Formats: sequence, structure tokens, C-alpha cells
Amino acid sequence: MTYAIIETGGKQLRVEPGRFYDIELLSAQPDEQVSIESVLLVQHNGEVTIGQPLIAGAKVEGTVMRHLRGRKVLVYKMKPKKKTRKKRGHRQEITRLMINSITLNGSVLASEANSQVDSEATPEVAQESAE
Repeated sequence: MTYAIIETGGKQLRVEPGRFYDIELLSAQPDEQVSIESVLLVQHNGEVTIGQPLIAGAKVEGTVMRHLRGRKVLVYKMKPKKKTRKKRGHRQEITRLMINSITLNGSVLASEANSQVDSEATPEVAQESAE
């Protein structure tokens, strides 16, 4: 299993090809390709590459699926004995990003097509071993 830890929107996130993640709003249109080059760690077949702080030549590519708004967070402020109350809500703008591939020094370590082939092969092996 191949994964990478990236930094986007001031947060660090573990990503795998073929999965989608909700991240801070990106300035890209839906169905547009996005390349994230702030990669902190890459793990591929037991080999771990750690950056200091970033890995040179590492890149995670993805496709913007859509933009949406997160769940409402209520902010309630109250001063006791003063009859002062303030209730506000906030909804964070979110981008849903589908991870297509993880690249290290120009070579594609894992892509969405490879992860789908692996996931399809696993149930067949389980069925053969059960018989």
C-alpha cells in the first residue's frame, strides 16, 4: 500500500490514490487537475522517504470533484449576569479532491488505476483460499 502525507490549507493529511478527501478551499474549478508539491512523507512497499521538511521531486496529483460547505459550527458567547448573548454560525468552504497519483522523482509510485487493480485482485484470492 502506497500513501503520502501532504500539507494543504495549514493541515497535514494522509492520502492514498483512488480515494477522495475534503480539504480547505482550492482556487480550481471542478474536473480540473491539481498538483500538490508540499509532500512531507511517502511510503511505498515498505520504503519510507521523509522530507526535511519537504521531499524534493515528490508530487501528489488529484482532480477537483466539487466545492461544498462543511457542517455548521455554532459559536455562542455569553457574559453571565449581564444579559449579553451572541449566537453565530459558521460553515467552512471545502473542496472535495480525488487523488489520482503519487509521484517521486518523475516516476509514478501509485496511481488510481493501480489501486483499483489491487482491490479487485484481493477478493479473488480470498475466494480461492476459502475453497
